[in-house]
Amino acid sequence: MSGICAGRVVIITGAGGGLGRAHALAFADAGANVVVNDIDRGAAENVVAEITVAGGNAIANNSDITDYASSGEAVAQAIDTFGDLHVVLNNAGINRDRMFASMTEDDWDAIMAVHLKGHFCISSHAVHHWRAQSKAGRDVCARIINTTSGAGLQGSIGQSNYAAAKAGICALTLNQAAELGRYGVTANAVAPAARTGMTTAVDAMAERMARPDDGSFDYWAPDNVSPLLVWLGSESSSGVTGRVFEAEGGKISIADGWRSTAGVDKGARWDPSEIGGAVEELLAKEVPAQKVYGT
Repeated sequence: MSGICAGRVVIITGAGGGLGRAHALAFADAGANVVVNDIDRGAAENVVAEITVAGGNAIANNSDITDYASSGEAVAQAIDTFGDLHVVLNNAGINRDRMFASMTEDDWDAIMAVHLKGHFCISSHAVHHWRAQSKAGRDVCARIINTTSGAGLQGSIGQSNYAAAKAGICALTLNQAAELGRYGVTANAVAPAARTGMTTAVDAMAERMARPDDGSFDYWAPDNVSPLLVWLGSESSSGVTGRVFEAEGGKISIADGWRSTAGVDKGARWDPSEIGGAVEELLAKEVPAQKVYGT
């Protein structure tokens, strides 16, 4: 198939449904060879069937993204089947929503495993492959695309574990971009807002994100997010790295991250009794942060 990603090989995690499925279909439509990763083998195979019926190339993979050795098998399968690897799209995620005072260790650990460790494992194996190619003198045009969330950008009531993991993914993206450019690898993150099983688990969200009955633009359709990721996975995006994008409906924006203010400098050590006045001055000058979701 022809398209902006013709011939490129992409692994998409959690691609058996929701946003991952939409991304897999969009990459295949753009000409990519897609490794559809999902812990649910049947769901992955269903997406592969959709792609192949439409004339695309895809294979199913059910590597456990929280297990380092298993994740390496996904990278090996991509290279063995399609001859190379160009894009890792870390999409897989779960929710374990609790107010912080009620959160258990298992709630915390499950989120960190799937989101933070899950973003590390396949990317690590892929980077070893790309670094070896670069050191061997080959031109590398590789992409890491991470999935963060508005919860990670500004916090979300009842999701302290999820918000912390998604914020960590933003920081990971910045580090990857700074460290991996020398090998021909870019790293960017996307915070999507779309109708998926995770977002519609809450009745109020399900109602808000419902598909319109009148045939008008389906603002919350997962397919609306995918074009940005396809472009980020293409060779056309080589000049863009270390960015966190937000995507919903027909809107694309950049999350403008933490920035230091001008500050208040005494030029000497502060006495604790002076700090209140300094903080008052700082707060008067700051641009207020966006509110935490749910407040």
